[in-house]
Amino acid sequence: MKFYINIIIIIFCVFGFKSDLYSNIQNKIVLKVNNEIITDFELKNKILSVIILSGEEINQYNIDKVKKPALDSLIQNKLKKIELSKYKIKVNANQMQNYLLSISSNNIENLKNNFRKNNLSYKLYLDEVEIQFKWQSLIYKLYSNKIDISEEEINKELDFLIKDKTSIEEYKISEIEISLDNNNPIEEQVTKIKDIIQTIGFEKTAFQHSISSTSSKNGNLGWVNTDLLTPSVYKILKKMKIGEISEPIKKQNNLIFLKLSDKKLSSVENIDINEMRKKLINKKKNDLFDLYSRSHLSKLKNSSLIEFK
Repeated sequence: MKFYINIIIIIFCVFGFKSDLYSNIQNKIVLKVNNEIITDFELKNKILSVIILSGEEINQYNIDKVKKPALDSLIQNKLKKIELSKYKIKVNANQMQNYLLSISSNNIENLKNNFRKNNLSYKLYLDEVEIQFKWQSLIYKLYSNKIDISEEEINKELDFLIKDKTSIEEYKISEIEISLDNNNPIEEQVTKIKDIIQTIGFEKTAFQHSISSTSSKNGNLGWVNTDLLTPSVYKILKKMKIGEISEPIKKQNNLIFLKLSDKKLSSVENIDINEMRKKLINKKKNDLFDLYSRSHLSKLKNSSLIEFK
């Protein structure tokens, strides 16, 4: 099947819509993703929820900044939903509750109230979160047997990290990874993401727009040993101040933004080797799951029919 996403986005951006039209919006079909539909109500809800949850004002400027990423996010969710329908992925109430707590700063009631007082659908948001949670479970189910991290590999890395050292330098880092649209200038895409970060903050941008597996954790990579960073990334982060966000870093057909939250220097004597081992294993697993997730979603996109209505 042909893939029409770039044409659709261009048409949508030209078509646009004004913030004062939202009050009169009807439940019309905006897009079809195979047999799934995206309505103007869903699109409105997505755009406004992004703005409101960031604590920003609803105005045309903010709407224009988030509408394209919001549409991209809805399309990805529909693709994931279609794929999930082929599998029996069950989620119990406790799992969803814990997941919601982790992405809502442990304040679900406050989150609900934000939706309620702005006449937005909390159910649509909840459905989106559930799809994301199930998608992670699906990727684990499909690819966990392909991930093999040997003890020898981990031991070599541990040896490299601590051998002949008296201290270890670590950076607390968050990331946003964006897939590039080859039909639009990179500068334009960079400007849009920077605008969104400025509007809703780095963490919310990571959660709502990043394609990395860390998006569910607001982009948080945790404490990273600087020896595990590439020389070019280390050079960038070393010059940054706490709280600063990097310029975009090109990685294949993606752009990565990094935020430096903290730095620390720890004595090797005080390092918990078993904890470091766990972190290394988890990082390698997460990196591989991330690659499989992107690859799987990319295949879905390329075999899907997406039509502007």
